[in-house]
Amino acid sequence: MTTGARRERERAERERAIIAAARDLALAEGWDAVTTRRLAAEIEYSQPVLYSHFKGKDAIMAAVAVEGFAELATALATARASAAGPRQAVADVAAAYVAFAEQRPALYDAMFTLAVDLPFASQSVPTDLARGFAELADAVRPVAGDDDLEAVAETFWGGLHGLVTLMRSGRLRRADQDRRLAVLVRCFSR
Repeated sequence: MTTGARRERERAERERAIIAAARDLALAEGWDAVTTRRLAAEIEYSQPVLYSHFKGKDAIMAAVAVEGFAELATALATARASAAGPRQAVADVAAAYVAFAEQRPALYDAMFTLAVDLPFASQSVPTDLARGFAELADAVRPVAGDDDLEAVAETFWGGLHGLVTLMRSGRLRRADQDRRLAVLVRCFSR
């Protein structure tokens, strides 16, 4: 292995360690606990090493978010592909989205709640974010009819995100979450 290849591999490993440490710390203590000083201590590198990979905490959160979008896209694709039909695909994708948000709250926050420097709804959207949205669009495509598919998919996503956010913040009763999700699915699978 050449010296350049080894350095590149080591750099990628350090970057991966920074992202993993940020995820773990955010999961355990919340995003307020994630600081460059704390991350440097966690991965046993100096803060300048972190800054050689990322401009700061916001850039680290954006990297964590992109990783989350890849995981969400995979979960949605699996749910959609295994569904028995179009209506079931809407239900399964909705359930997978909600499960993802509930099982990975800190990751979900980085992706959708906290301010991160990622382009949404533009030509320069990260590939994995676009993949996740495409899965939502593919799930509602058979039921969109003559409506604009992008608008239908955005509305479906908005409904899912709204339910997740309101339930997580205690504004909706957890006990009724399945019933609310069933109503949303019926609206998008007629």
